Formats: sequence, structure tokens, C-alpha cells
Amino acid sequence: MVFHAGNPRKVAVASVLAAVCLAIQLVPRPPNVEFTSLLTFVVGFLFGSVFGFLFGCFVMFVNGFFSSWGFAGLNMPFQMVGMGVVGFFGGFYVRYVRSYVFGRLWIEAAVSGAVLTLFYDFLTNFGMVLYYMISGVAVDLAFGVALVYGVPFMVVHVLSNFALFGILFYPLIKTLNHTLMVKNFG
Repeated sequence: MVFHAGNPRKVAVASVLAAVCLAIQLVPRPPNVEFTSLLTFVVGFLFGSVFGFLFGCFVMFVNGFFSSWGFAGLNMPFQMVGMGVVGFFGGFYVRYVRSYVFGRLWIEAAVSGAVLTLFYDFLTNFGMVLYYMISGVAVDLAFGVALVYGVPFMVVHVLSNFALFGILFYPLIKTLNHTLMVKNFG
């Protein structure tokens, strides 16, 4: 499905999903346990790659200012691009799904969530390396500090998104496809 601003149902669904995403981002939670990646992937799946990318960028832009963890600073562009890529691949993935078979989607979604999260974390850790380098830290030390500090969070993030994508992607897509709003798209 391709997003078209002239369809009020699509605008309403996209707005509700953005509000849910932002509300969940603002709720205090354990570090790197989040639903934004899953919801952004689903938005890309429902509305297409371009809209998924823009959605991911928008959500992380707003989150960069209002996060319960503080202002994102120089890392915000890396967060925006990383989450945009998650939404983009949601739209890319829908082209290859032939049927909604739980067993197949569970594995594909879980692995996709883990790989995309790994990409996101490497990208944002690279943003931290640049931040450290701008702050005057030597390149090798900047990489070392970013990786040592980031790896424990990365492990939690990848494992939690592996579980969230695997458990929730199929029921979420199935539910959205059976609601009146989404069923009438197109």
C-alpha cells in the first residue's frame, strides 16, 4: 500500500501509530527495550518504504528532544537515519511476504528485527564515536569507549527486538488487516 495524503483513513491510522510510538518512547522503561522499531517496521509494511523511512525519522526527531533519557544531541541524525532504515525495510519486506503464515513470519520477523536493530545500534554507536572525537578524544580511544559502553546496551536491544518482532509482528499485522480502517485502504 502506498500512502496518499488525500485518504483521511490512512492519515488517521498513521497519526495514531505516530502518537502511540511517541507515547511509548516517552514512558520510562529499561534502556533499549522499546517498541518504536517494531511500530516503525509495521508502518513501513502498511504504507510503503518511503513513508516508513519518513515515519522513523520523524519519531526519532521528536524523541530526540523529549526522551525520558534526555536530549539526543549530535547523535540525533544517526538515530533518525537508523530508524528510517527500519521503516524503509518494513516496506521492502511486504513485497516478499506471500502469505501470513505464523511459523514463517515469526522467524523472518524476529531475524529482521535483530538485524535491523544491530544496524541501528552500530550506526548510533558510530554517532557517539564522532561525538567523542569532536570532544577531543583520540580516534582509537573514541571507538573503544563507544563500543565498550554500547555493547551491553546493544545486546539487550537486539535480543529484546528479536523477541518483540517475533512475538508481536504477526498478531499486529493480522489485527490491522482485519480492522475496518485498514481493510478499506486502497
